[in-house]
Amino acid sequence: MSEYLLSTRGLTKQFGHHKAVNHVDIHVKRGAIYGFIGRNGAGKTTFLRMISGLAKPTSGEIELFGYRNEELKQVRSRISCLIEAPGLYGNMSAYDNLAIKCQLFGMKNRTYIDNILQTVGLSDVGRKKVKHFSLGMKQRLGIGLALVGEPDLLLLDEPINGLDPQGIAEMRDTILKLRDEQNMTIIISSHILEELSKIATHYGIIHNGNLLQELTREELLERCSERIQIILEKPEQALPVLDRMGFTKYQVIDQNTIHIYERLNESAAVNMELAKAGICVREIGITSEELEQYFLNLTGGGSHA
Repeated sequence: MSEYLLSTRGLTKQFGHHKAVNHVDIHVKRGAIYGFIGRNGAGKTTFLRMISGLAKPTSGEIELFGYRNEELKQVRSRISCLIEAPGLYGNMSAYDNLAIKCQLFGMKNRTYIDNILQTVGLSDVGRKKVKHFSLGMKQRLGIGLALVGEPDLLLLDEPINGLDPQGIAEMRDTILKLRDEQNMTIIISSHILEELSKIATHYGIIHNGNLLQELTREELLERCSERIQIILEKPEQALPVLDRMGFTKYQVIDQNTIHIYERLNESAAVNMELAKAGICVREIGITSEELEQYFLNLTGGGSHA
């Protein structure tokens, strides 16, 4: 059995003289959250449409669950997708929207619908009309609809586009929950590397239809030197505390900022020790602005909105 749930070889989609996707070889492991990164128009949506069966490749090969070519028909039901805006009935509740989809699958179990609502964090609004939902709630209901039939592979196209910070955080929690509790493999396309870096385990970076790189989360962070950033009044007062905690890879950047380049999962412990020492921290967290810069450099710089 291949270690990859999904792989493609030379996958191409051509519209006239334009190659929207150009000889892409991609490799997605089982249980991965695969961040598919590219500017708008890079070919992300076209690629996902081919994987889901909504568009036919011009050339190349897709392998899914060990099946290829004509055999793919046997496993398409194991894939679900949320591409572009979810098709929702605004005058109906979240529960009733899900009930319609379940009927199409021959399911009439009320508990099944309740479980999906709970999974996507909509239990308390299951009876509220969808037209009154926020954009984030609609996106989560869209994922709920995609979960009907219990897919093994979930394709999400720009699921955080247009969401406010709370909506983004809720979407992030939902995606991690699906991976951890249902062992689902998830491909998420986005043009925002900063957000995907918080959840993705692997990345593919696409530009003008060409796959520029595939790399793991660890490889990306190594290239981008992610760090803990501490903002406080007098950085020099914090240095003895960091020394006592055994930190050696840190640097005072300016009169208010310290960067720590190791043990990135210990920011809460650092904050606690500084507080115990009577040092007031204005801000502490993982900073990764270089991630966006890395992406911009790779794809030629400039705006990618």
